Amino acid sequence: MAAVWLVVLAVVAALYALGSQRHGYWRVRRVLHDTPLPFLGNNAPVYLFRRTVTQLADDLYHKYSSAKVIGFYRASRPELIIKDPAIIKRVLTTDFACFHPRGLNPNKQVIEPLLRNLFFADGDLWRLLRQRMTPAFTSGKLRAMFPLVVARAERLQTRLAHSVGHPQDARDLMARYTIDFIGACGFGLDVDALNDDDSAFRKLGDNIFKIGPREAVLIVLKEVFPETFKNFKYLPKLEAEIREMLHTILKQRNYEPVGRHDFIDLLLECKKKGIMTGESMERVRSDGTADVVAVEFDEDLMVAQVFAFFVGGFDTSSTVTSYALHQLAYHPDEQARVQQEIDQALAKHNNQLCYDALKDMTYLECALKEAMPMFPPLGFLMRQSAHPYTFPELGLSIDAGVSVLIPVHSLHHDPRHFPEPLEFRPERFLNPEHDKFVYLPFGEGPRACVGLRLGLMQSLAGLAAVLARFSVQPAPASVRRPVASTGAGLTQAVKGGLPLIFRERQR
Repeated sequence: MAAVWLVVLAVVAALYALGSQRHGYWRVRRVLHDTPLPFLGNNAPVYLFRRTVTQLADDLYHKYSSAKVIGFYRASRPELIIKDPAIIKRVLTTDFACFHPRGLNPNKQVIEPLLRNLFFADGDLWRLLRQRMTPAFTSGKLRAMFPLVVARAERLQTRLAHSVGHPQDARDLMARYTIDFIGACGFGLDVDALNDDDSAFRKLGDNIFKIGPREAVLIVLKEVFPETFKNFKYLPKLEAEIREMLHTILKQRNYEPVGRHDFIDLLLECKKKGIMTGESMERVRSDGTADVVAVEFDEDLMVAQVFAFFVGGFDTSSTVTSYALHQLAYHPDEQARVQQEIDQALAKHNNQLCYDALKDMTYLECALKEAMPMFPPLGFLMRQSAHPYTFPELGLSIDAGVSVLIPVHSLHHDPRHFPEPLEFRPERFLNPEHDKFVYLPFGEGPRACVGLRLGLMQSLAGLAAVLARFSVQPAPASVRRPVASTGAGLTQAVKGGLPLIFRERQR
């Protein structure tokens, strides 16, 4: 019997050693951190759906309130949470050459096809995609696209007109509007998600962010045992759906741009330009100069960019616009000021919602920007060290491959950066005084959101359409300070929705 117990103890000791083999990383470097668990590190609350990454980072942000950086272990991988704006600036801009990867793919050798997009890609593929696709978001392209936005905004008004006085989930409402926008401006499709409860496009948008039991288990296994599970895909069914949808649209256009100025036209134009080439960020020649890299813009890359267009536009925009409406419902004086500005801007442009009228709605934009830090859709930013790096402010050295987490939600709610952060005060964005490296809803630096202006245009148009005809107030089931769902993934989602009542304005 004693021999059996010795074997059991030996196995337990071996497993403990195996699961803790990298857990001395921050102790050796004298970085404050919580004691990690074998295999799971400090990330057990996320794996068990008790906390989101954003919430867990926020817990540590306040626990180690005086620290500039905090150590963390995602399973066995060491990560560094950065709180200091000067160090954040180094990571996002000054020393971007060392922190250009996001590091969201656990295994760099085996990357799931859908993740080879502008948001998830790293290194040379990211740079080539960024160079090829940035021209799609110029002011001229946005202006040409705006009539498609207006048509969806008018549908939003029509839907609300049929439900005046009844509680509406603002989150669901703005998600439907956003899906209509993505369908029209992204793919040239009239999906009518505002009126069709069974819209396939709406279901596709929901499925992108739905984490089922299979996905949840796979996420944990790929983080804890990255080599063993490197060939397992998170999103095989979703990949097939997006590929089929893209095939259908491309056939309708005979694989040629048709002048709609939408996202599919952009992808077809990118494909027509041929192979993407440029200087490498990752490889150098023997003489020290950058090597030249080339990547074909093939169908697989097109499918991945379609996925990114959904990810970048659907959840973020619908969360921000609905939360802005929620705040305006609880602040009628601010709502009246926004509506007065909208009325004046529309009157100046023959009572037509147009691109130039939107440019005159500066206080509406302030209200939207004020809602973003209160409930940022993306609660954190991720970067990864491409090379060994020393933070000069700390004398702290990290190895290549160590991830860096910037706790966006926590920075936005820190009264040292934003006085009274829970108070809705849009005027603070008329003459902003905060450090730009603590206000990061769209990121900052070369990897800032490429679709920033498109997202703002679509969000502002939706809000202007609603508030031009309707006033909004809390519903009986409204919660003054909504909380985030612990079942969310990369983005934050409001638990239980945002029920509001819309009433026709008497103008």
